[in-house]
Amino acid sequence: MTVGRLKQARWQIEELCAATLRALTGDAELHYRGQRLHRGTQPLPLPAPHLRLDPERDHFADFRAAADGMALRLLHSDAALHRSHRPAEPVERSIFELLEQLRVEALVPAVMPGMAANLRQRFEAWSRALHREGMTDSQLGLLLFTVTQICWSRLNARPVLEDTEGVTEATRAAIAPLLGAPLAGIRRHRHDQAAFLPHALEIARIVGATLRLASAGGSAGEIAEPRREEELAALSLLPDFDQAGGGGGAAASLGEDKTLAAAGRGYHVYTTRFDSEMAAAALVRKALLREYRERLDRRIAGQGINIVRLARTLGALLAEPRRDGWLFGEEEGQVDGRRLAQLISSPSERRLFRRERHQPASDCLISFLVDCSGSMKASIEPVAMLIDILIRALELVGVSTELLGFTTGAWNGGRAQREWLDRGRPRDPGRLNEVCHLVFKSADRGWRRARTDIAALLKAELFREGIDGEAVDWACERMIARSEPRRILIVISDGCPMDRATALANDALYLDKHLGEVLARRERQGAIEILGLGIGQDLSPFYRSQLSIDAPHSFDNSLFFAIAQLIGGRRRH
Repeated sequence: MTVGRLKQARWQIEELCAATLRALTGDAELHYRGQRLHRGTQPLPLPAPHLRLDPERDHFADFRAAADGMALRLLHSDAALHRSHRPAEPVERSIFELLEQLRVEALVPAVMPGMAANLRQRFEAWSRALHREGMTDSQLGLLLFTVTQICWSRLNARPVLEDTEGVTEATRAAIAPLLGAPLAGIRRHRHDQAAFLPHALEIARIVGATLRLASAGGSAGEIAEPRREEELAALSLLPDFDQAGGGGGAAASLGEDKTLAAAGRGYHVYTTRFDSEMAAAALVRKALLREYRERLDRRIAGQGINIVRLARTLGALLAEPRRDGWLFGEEEGQVDGRRLAQLISSPSERRLFRRERHQPASDCLISFLVDCSGSMKASIEPVAMLIDILIRALELVGVSTELLGFTTGAWNGGRAQREWLDRGRPRDPGRLNEVCHLVFKSADRGWRRARTDIAALLKAELFREGIDGEAVDWACERMIARSEPRRILIVISDGCPMDRATALANDALYLDKHLGEVLARRERQGAIEILGLGIGQDLSPFYRSQLSIDAPHSFDNSLFFAIAQLIGGRRRH
């Protein structure tokens, strides 16, 4: 499987798991972003290590089980009550968190045997993997593993895992007398979180005390032996609930901006005097523009994309029923006054009614916003081909389209930075470059009239640096001024915002933070659906709904239909 297809498969798995979570919890704000569960814009903690997954190794059943476990945690655990009793010590805290997760997983309704099977198989697979990877080789690791197995077994009234029973038998015999009473308590009170808490805390306290005693070379029955300091590394196998975590691979990053935090000021612009908005085609000679268009047409013809089929798929996803007059001569509905005379002349006549007629219509605006930064130059030809095909398909089903771009007027700040230098470099100048917003195709022009102008995307000299947050705001304001009831903005980018002058004068994450704030604000307002299309980059730290593609290798029919599903996915949410 190619990297592009693998990313699409992961996205589809995340969408299916998110749909399961929303259905089970009734919370429409739950979604996955960058292999991390979010509620709205906030990431949710991973409450147990067996819910942490590896996309390269784990299967769909594991992802489904993790989604089931998170759903049960959200349904059956009072987060405020749990947080108020959570121990401060890392060992006790980790055991306490794990026990709460195991408690809620033991509350699967009897009418959901599939969910119970998913959770059991996931926990057993995780346990076997830890054993294979050597966690049980050290005495400390063996103690943690054994306690986990004992608690899971007691809560679920199931025998301990047979594969590792021989390994844990001696440790279980040594620790069981210490845990006897609280183990009985967690089973008895698994349906009552408040009554469960004291027993979970007691188990966490006993385990923590035993580990500290063992690491200090103390004595505690068969478990007591001098311990090497490096054996405490076994604790890293337990979850860290303060870290966001995330999957591997190339991904845009979103961190804390020190400049904004220190200055106490929001995002601001040093000067807007040099900013511009212009038609991109005006920056390219007409002869060169025609040459670009011919090159783009040759590239599209060689791809073999079924545009008509793509248009039908997009139409089905975007169309909504619209009232379109009346259906007359119906046998039920509203009485049609013009046919009442027929009731007298033909008493048996039943077709005296009318009904409203509804036809599917795609009353929608889709705007493409292209990152015209320098790093995008290498991929811009396949990206232009992709956009051109999508615009043609969308217009076949009556969807309005717009193609915009954003870059800067100069490298490294230009006139804005020079003005700042001349004024003595005042602190915290904010954005320090000349923003340049480009219109390749307006929503009022059809593809046939604008097809030559679209080819201006191939002009390499347009690509400089990128200030994404302001560009997203600009594109959204253009869309809000339109009358279409549904508006979708698709941002096509290969990574984070980048303007060297702004980063050097403020902070490296200054523009990243602003982009995150813009997207969060626009999402809260809800007037526009914003999607990310990452070119060789995972944009999930920024965009709630996004798809990563590998230009230029994965441009085939399957990619276009994956993008169509991405466009239609937000409406289903």
